[in-house]
Amino acid sequence: MAKKEKLENKKIKETKEYISATGKRKTAIAQIKFLPEGEGRIIVNKKDFKEYFPFFVWQKIVTDPLTLTDFKNFDIEVKVKGGGVNAQAESIRLGISRALVKYNPELRPILKSAGFLTRDPRIKERKKPGLKRARRAPQWQKR
Repeated sequence: MAKKEKLENKKIKETKEYISATGKRKTAIAQIKFLPEGEGRIIVNKKDFKEYFPFFVWQKIVTDPLTLTDFKNFDIEVKVKGGGVNAQAESIRLGISRALVKYNPELRPILKSAGFLTRDPRIKERKKPGLKRARRAPQWQKR
C-alpha cells in the first residue's frame, strides 16, 4: 500500500497552463513553453537567457518578437539542442513567435511582416560519392 501512495504522489504535479511551440533553424530545435501569466523571465536550458546567450545580438534575436508585440509579462521556458548558438537563438525566436500567434491570432500580420514566422529551411547538403564534399570535386591533374 505504501508503494502505491508514493507512486501516486510522484505523479501529481503542479500543472500550469502553458502554450507549447517548436522552432527550428538548420539543425537547432527549440521547444517552447509559453506561460501567459508570469514575470517576463526567459529560461533557456535551465539557465537565464542572458547567461546562455552572452552577446547582446543573440539576446536581441530571442526577445525581438516580444518587443515588437509589446508582450513582456510572460514566462518562457526553452529546451534547445543542436546547431550553433546563432541558429539556436533564431529557432527560439521562431518558437516564441508561433506561441504568440497561438495566444493571440491578431499578432500574426505583425510577426509575419517582420519575418519571424518564416522557417529558414537551409540545411547542410549531403556529400555525394566521387566528390570530396557536397560539390567539391577532386583536384584535376594533367599528368
